[in-house]
Amino acid sequence: MKPRKGQLLELGIEKMAFGGKGVAFQDGFVVFVEHAAPGDRVLAKVYKKKKDYAEARAVDIIEPSGVRVEPPCRYVPFCGGCQWQHIGYQAQLEFKQGFVAEALERIAGLKDFLVEKIIPSDKVFGYRNKMEFSFSTRAWLPPGQFKSGGPRPPFALGLHVPGTFHKVIDMDECLLQPPDGNKILKLVREYVEKAGLPAYDLKTHQGFWRFVCLRHSDAREEWMVNLVTAEERGDILAPLAEGLIMQVPSIRTVVNNITRRRAGVAVGETEKILAGDGIIEDHIGPYRFSISANSFFQTNTKAAEKLYQRVAEFAELSGGEMVLDLYCGTGTISIFLARKAARVVGLELSEIAVADAHKNCRQNGIDNCHFIAGDIRDTLSLVQGRPHVVVIDPPRAGMHKDVVQKLLDLSPPIIIYVSCNPSTMARDLAILKDHYRLERVQPVDMFPNTYHVESIARLAKNGKKD
Repeated sequence: MKPRKGQLLELGIEKMAFGGKGVAFQDGFVVFVEHAAPGDRVLAKVYKKKKDYAEARAVDIIEPSGVRVEPPCRYVPFCGGCQWQHIGYQAQLEFKQGFVAEALERIAGLKDFLVEKIIPSDKVFGYRNKMEFSFSTRAWLPPGQFKSGGPRPPFALGLHVPGTFHKVIDMDECLLQPPDGNKILKLVREYVEKAGLPAYDLKTHQGFWRFVCLRHSDAREEWMVNLVTAEERGDILAPLAEGLIMQVPSIRTVVNNITRRRAGVAVGETEKILAGDGIIEDHIGPYRFSISANSFFQTNTKAAEKLYQRVAEFAELSGGEMVLDLYCGTGTISIFLARKAARVVGLELSEIAVADAHKNCRQNGIDNCHFIAGDIRDTLSLVQGRPHVVVIDPPRAGMHKDVVQKLLDLSPPIIIYVSCNPSTMARDLAILKDHYRLERVQPVDMFPNTYHVESIARLAKNGKKD
């Protein structure tokens, strides 16, 4: 019998699926279970039923798994920021390594390659250097915190309830950011309560306060506070900026991004600097990077250093090679490889990111990198010469099929593919496998307590030996 929506099932969790849910079987029918761990025996309630699978939520742990631990965060399991706080870290690493191997074997049909032992994160909590907290007129409180019949808070400041765009959990802290971030969050909330201006409502598109975005420099222990609002109100925001800097000395700068767009995106149409110079500086290895409010920068700084070091090792540069860096962003990988290469050419869609890449090169004394802004499908034809190594770090959706074909036309001896999504990496490598062989893959954990995993794959042109 296939399960029905609303049905309670007693299930044994057999493994983890990419996406963070446990996998169980009911008379051979697949059931994905939230908040479960392999080895659990759970009572789960089905909330979604499809032709080939069902989704359920664990409502009681009948027998806990040996990998299950007590989550330290009181917002688990209601918050969508972490999916795996209930799983011990060593088990998380094993599951992530398994995701990578399984995707390459099952989706790409690849074999005879080495999956190296996953590189762990130095920090399991407090590792995120950027957090984005949303305001909402609809405060969602965990069961037990809301008293029936009592008034709800006038606004919420926190993270979204999974699957919603307007419901926000009113939070005092997030354990993924360093402690001063939680102090800043508390101070902003206290000020907003007294300021008298409403939170922005994504349904009515009325209100003032939209987001609080916090960025932290691991190298310099300094903070940026970005207050995203629906309009410019210096009379309201200047006192808040002054108060924050007085009470949290590690804050280097406070900025105000102003956006009237209806979309719930924390990027302003204009920006005003309220205090400081509008940037913070962080380091990845020996290299320095200036970070503005809307710059891209890897979220786990120490893990990013390990990732880039491994990319450099996989590239095996001797000093005379040309390197092509696709989807180069602000040039961090290009800069890491530049001193071991003759020249590096980076391609990136965003003109703002390319401007940041040039600035980052100047700041680090790198003069052999060249960056081209535009759609990679068009700019690949502008590259002069045949690259020895192509590094690809595409968005989560992977490479466009036209880019894959142009890459095959370039026919570089070595491809280094960096991915945040094992499934799309496997899809792209399946297209390349008739021309390139996968030699080895290095998983890297940049996001502890989530199911996300980074991977670096080294591919060699068929006929070329290591």
